[in-house]
Amino acid sequence: MENYQEIYQRAAQRKGGEAVVESLLSQPATPAQLKKLSGDDWLEEFTRKIFQSGFYWQVINNKWPGFREVFWDFNIDKLLRMPPEMLEEKSSDERIVRNYTKVKTVPVNAAMIYYHQQDHGESFSQFVADFPSERIIELWAHLKKHGARLGGNTGVYALRAQGKDTFVLSRDVEAHLRANQVIDGGLQTKKSLTAAQHYFNELQQQSGRSLQELSYLIALSVGDNYVGLAQS
Repeated sequence: MENYQEIYQRAAQRKGGEAVVESLLSQPATPAQLKKLSGDDWLEEFTRKIFQSGFYWQVINNKWPGFREVFWDFNIDKLLRMPPEMLEEKSSDERIVRNYTKVKTVPVNAAMIYYHQQDHGESFSQFVADFPSERIIELWAHLKKHGARLGGNTGVYALRAQGKDTFVLSRDVEAHLRANQVIDGGLQTKKSLTAAQHYFNELQQQSGRSLQELSYLIALSVGDNYVGLAQS
């Protein structure tokens, strides 16, 4: 099983030196920054990633002003008061990608965010900000269980986009984990996710780096990419 130094040195060799590697890395947001996000911010990003899944991301981004108009800037209070028949109307609006199955996730995820605050007396942003990185797969599981279509990498990419420190099981990262026999079964099984978490925790202890940096470093050290992958 490769350690941090082996991964880092191979990434540096492939990318043209340590200075280049460091220039490609970025830091996650601080807990204080995460706590400033509103529930509406989280709903918007969850929705964006749900629609980007299986679609060209740039197409969704280009249409995003339309999404914001259709869903009232993702105002959770308004969306939770919306009658069911209006949701079906919105799913046929030409300003968005018309996919009723994905549109139905908006009120479900709005409810997840809203009722977390009602039930636990803390904002959803505080919940995410305070969640320990050494157990990040449990946050992934929470999104999958309580949200809609937030399993796999969808919820993970949303967390990363908002600045929460997390690794991502991209194809390059998965290939590295399999090559080092960290995982050998299905990627999303509890056994594989737990093994991946333990491996990243070990790399963190060796390096003092964030999960985000470590995930990206692994991607830079393997595969066919030569300029880095923004979502690794």
